[in-house]
Order: sequence, then structure tokens, then C-alpha cells
Amino acid sequence: MAAMDLSHRHRDTLEHIFAHNRNVEWRHVRSLLEATGTVVEEPNGKLRVTLGHETEVFVPPHGKDADVQQLVDLRRMLKNAGFTP
Repeated sequence: MAAMDLSHRHRDTLEHIFAHNRNVEWRHVRSLLEATGTVVEEPNGKLRVTLGHETEVFVPPHGKDADVQQLVDLRRMLKNAGFTP
């Protein structure tokens, strides 16, 4: 799947992540990850995300937006899996 195969909303989220936008809603991030990789919610509420050859565990933020370190990790994972805006 390439970025052009994503829905408009997912492409917007991808663009926000790569634009270093600090206000990226976690629910949009999760939706993008579910569309591009494998997401498993663990019993403790953490998300185990496999995208391409990488697996990362994310702790959902307390607020509505993903935190800065999550966005850094997401950019790396998305880029390594071939997803760029």
C-alpha cells in the first residue's frame, strides 16, 4: 500500500505527522496505523504496532494529541515502511 492508496483523512494525518505539526490527534494516528500496519491493543491499554519490519509499543496519550516522541517514532516507522506524504 502506498500513501496515494490511503483515504483523504489518512493522507492528511500522514502530512501532519511529517510536517512536524504538534497537534496530531491520537485517534487519527491510531486510524492511520490500523490502515497501514497491524495494531494490537494489549490488556494494559498499550498498542503494539507493527509497520513494515518494525514493531513499537505506544502508550496512548492522556490528552487528545500524540506527544512529540510518539510523532518522532511514527515518522521513522512510516518512512521506513515507505509511507511519506
